[in-house]
Amino acid sequence: MEKEACKAHVLVLPYPAQGHINPMLQFAKRLVSKGIKSTLAITIYQSKSIHLDPGSSIAIQTFSDGYDEGGFEQAESSETYLETLNVVGPQTLEKLIRKLDDIGQPVTAIVYDGFLNWGLDVAKKFGVTGVTFFTQSAAVNNIYYHVNRGLLRLPLSGPSVSIPGLPLLEALETPSFVHDFGSYPGFSSVVMNQFSNIDQADWVLLDTFYKLEEKVVDWMGNLWKLRTMGPTLPAMYLDKRLEDDKDYGTNIFKPETSVSMSWLNDRPSGSVVYVAFGSAVTLNPEQMEELALGLKGSKCHFLWVVRESEETKLPNKFIEETSDQGLVVSWCPQLEVLAHESVWCFVTHCGFNSVMEALCLGIAMVAMPQWTDQTTNAKYVEDVWGTGIRALPDEKSVVRRQVVEKCIKEVMEGEKSKEIKENTKKWKNLATEAIDEGGSSDENINEFVTKLLCS
Repeated sequence: MEKEACKAHVLVLPYPAQGHINPMLQFAKRLVSKGIKSTLAITIYQSKSIHLDPGSSIAIQTFSDGYDEGGFEQAESSETYLETLNVVGPQTLEKLIRKLDDIGQPVTAIVYDGFLNWGLDVAKKFGVTGVTFFTQSAAVNNIYYHVNRGLLRLPLSGPSVSIPGLPLLEALETPSFVHDFGSYPGFSSVVMNQFSNIDQADWVLLDTFYKLEEKVVDWMGNLWKLRTMGPTLPAMYLDKRLEDDKDYGTNIFKPETSVSMSWLNDRPSGSVVYVAFGSAVTLNPEQMEELALGLKGSKCHFLWVVRESEETKLPNKFIEETSDQGLVVSWCPQLEVLAHESVWCFVTHCGFNSVMEALCLGIAMVAMPQWTDQTTNAKYVEDVWGTGIRALPDEKSVVRRQVVEKCIKEVMEGEKSKEIKENTKKWKNLATEAIDEGGSSDENINEFVTKLLCS
């Protein structure tokens, strides 16, 4: 088996953002555990801040996004960054593949992030297997597919949207690029164009698990050779079959681990509200103040991640006035926090990685989506999976303090809390079952590996 496995070498190509790198890195670890050599391709700029453990089974190689000194922040605009990435990226990826061939490590398959659809063009140019990997939900990608193929026309013309495999959605429950037509044209183009060449892909892989999105996975499975591969959390939090797989191994910010965990250790079981909005979302000052006062008014213990760049938006003396109730940190190890027995509620922006982590760890959610896929994820959290409730904004798109406070209290001790608790247990068990030996995702990975070895 090991001798055969050496014939397969997968180049894993994530979009250059932590929320995309983490799940694809974890997928690479699963491939390695099955005997497949895997190399993670990241940008030159990212390689300066992302360091895997010396003993990692995953090799790292670099390509360029055109901004080797500062990455995304170096570009004049998101549109300029994406345009440059789409030109320089494939050129330097081709150079990387030739380099690996020269040193006796020829690439036999490219697993590329759907955001980087040119990864398939490069794979075809070199005659290797081309595999799309979606890091967002099947539901969200099905919506984007319908827009790309002209099956859902923008701007939306009615109050609701009907998509095969999905519940009936209100317009505002679709991704922001759909319901807010014309917003962020660069990113909007990226998500829609994931499907421009997908019919030529050899495989389409999804970072979800079958029972989580059964109907939409079945519908999309009629279009392509599609398989679910998730959840892609470190094995310690799931099936524990990968030795020493305790974290993602990447961090763009330095976590305040000891401070956070020590504080949590001193709090009663199930008493803490964890608040975090990822590495990219920024709240305006008004929303930051309303959230802060809502947390304060809930009277619950809270651990709130406020990045250094956001701290000035906090209300005056908020940290001092709530020091007995909560802790504010600039960054923390989210998986460790969500797995801690003192944490029960997660106030989240509903990025798909955060949602999946909460589902896998059995944590209830208060959903405060901001943009992109988060609005649709929030819909599923409340109405499909039943693991939380949405904190709805007012006409100014601000979630008021009273709403924040009410939602937290409802999740912690309200009428819905019992039902939510039962659902979180159900999805936690199903998530582990999917990736464990013989589970749906595990079997899909085995099938994928077998085809790689035989191709």
